[in-house]
Amino acid sequence: MTDTETLVDMITPVILAGGRGRRMGERDKGLVVLNGRPLIEHVIGAIAQQNTNILISANQNLQRYSEYGYRVVSDQISGFQGPLAGMAAAMKVATTPYILSMPCDAPFVHPGYQEAMWAGLQGQQTDLVVAYDGQRLQPIHALLPVSLRGELEHFLSGPLRRVDSWYSAHAMGLVDFSDRPQMFHNLNTPEELERYACGHSS
Repeated sequence: MTDTETLVDMITPVILAGGRGRRMGERDKGLVVLNGRPLIEHVIGAIAQQNTNILISANQNLQRYSEYGYRVVSDQISGFQGPLAGMAAAMKVATTPYILSMPCDAPFVHPGYQEAMWAGLQGQQTDLVVAYDGQRLQPIHALLPVSLRGELEHFLSGPLRRVDSWYSAHAMGLVDFSDRPQMFHNLNTPEELERYACGHSS
């Protein structure tokens, strides 16, 4: 099953923009501008070509994010608790069996991202799949079943917040993106933002 219309019925893309942005000088990274457009616009522009059933996970500037025309969801736990909290909030409102996560500060989304992740899940028959760049896991790029929401919320009620700690409790498959590692370039700091300005296409 790789038909785009069918995947829209199966997958909700979730753009994770709920961080505090400490390394970006406490700026909301999704709204930081790269080549004339906020980072989240680069991500929306790329993933919307694959699936328009988009959720935006955000914990500040909610009105600004809502102007993009997609549903905005906020963490159910306070204090900027990390990407797992955003994933859990998205699972709560998603109307599809799976969510496909991606960070707002990685603007170079590959056009085959959704299809490759779905094919990886189907081929490996695991609980979830995570992207692999050829050297290490990219845990914020994941395809996760909404059915794990209860387990994730229970995990978040404890002291741990690390994504890989939660993944390790499940059967996890890897999807190899080693031929396109540029899609995982995160722009976390002003210096990284400047380095990629006008130097990389999305």
